[in-house]
Amino acid sequence: MKKPTFLSSRDAEYLVKDAEKSVNARRRHFLKQGLTLGGIMLLTGCDLSDNASVETALSRMSRFNDRVQGFLFSDRHLAPEYTESDITRPFPFNAFYDRDQIPQVDGRDYQLAIRGLVRDTRSWSLPELYRMQQVNQITRHICVEGWSAIGRWGGIPFRHFLQAIGADTRAKYISFRCADDYYTSIDMATALHPQTLLALTWDNQILPPEYGYPMKLRIPTKLGYKNPKHIQVIEITNRFPGGYWEDQGYNWFGGS
Repeated sequence: MKKPTFLSSRDAEYLVKDAEKSVNARRRHFLKQGLTLGGIMLLTGCDLSDNASVETALSRMSRFNDRVQGFLFSDRHLAPEYTESDITRPFPFNAFYDRDQIPQVDGRDYQLAIRGLVRDTRSWSLPELYRMQQVNQITRHICVEGWSAIGRWGGIPFRHFLQAIGADTRAKYISFRCADDYYTSIDMATALHPQTLLALTWDNQILPPEYGYPMKLRIPTKLGYKNPKHIQVIEITNRFPGGYWEDQGYNWFGGS
């Protein structure tokens, strides 16, 4: 069997950079043809038996995918909205734990903590949040595991909330810490998207515990793991915050 020939590390580096430039210049052709960095990375001489080498390649691919998705993202591109008859009943419960481990948050004592690059860092109680402008949407939740479900969500347009707290919208990231120890983060463009909600209700009722009481982030333009539940802390930052699943290899941008 003929021994495979690999590019030198320097030639591979040039090839990757040239490919990235080509993709940025011809992004529509890139999407139509299904080109990914994966095939290019296989030319770099990465030994598939070397876990560290594979992890480095996969991490680089993921960061590249994040840049492409972020470049294509637009607040003019809306996720489809549906009718009441389309709502999935019962709406499925999904988390990295079983139902008997759902956090039981006392709404009477709940305080949403605000940190980072904001003018007003005071905490918010549930009555204060309920008094803010509320909108509704019927959108599809898409899980990375391959299933989806349609639900009705109500809450505060996140861009309005960011305006209320005087958030620096030039910041790169917004991170979320939750009562169930989950954490994730999103880019500012996604936070300002008109369909991104701080969801306080589901199907015209106070958000049930299994869906994230007292508040979850609802982003119909992203996969389910980017929609944290039981939110306790919101931080606006320029420091990359990562995420629970993202730190284990999931794509960070996680959407369209």
